[in-house]
Amino acid sequence: MRGKLWFIGGLAAGFVLGARAGREKYEELVLNARKVWDHPTVQEAAGVAQAQANRLYAESKDRLAHTRVGEKLTGGTEDALTASTTSTGSSAHRNNSNI
Repeated sequence: MRGKLWFIGGLAAGFVLGARAGREKYEELVLNARKVWDHPTVQEAAGVAQAQANRLYAESKDRLAHTRVGEKLTGGTEDALTASTTSTGSSAHRNNSNI
């Protein structure tokens, strides 16, 4: 409860100070934030972070798919699809060898 009060107090103080600073100060802050964001080093770091996030997401998704929880979420369709493709390929191969 105490943390919530501090947070709300901080928001109120920020609002009051922001209102006193005015639009001019706000525009200056926005301009500086855009300069920082457009800096090549920041853009490179953002690209690296995005690539890592995408890689971790894909790895986690693959790992989850091979667990019981993942099978329940997908309904086992991935394993069933793989099994039917494999069995179809095997039977087709057997039928061709008999000809």
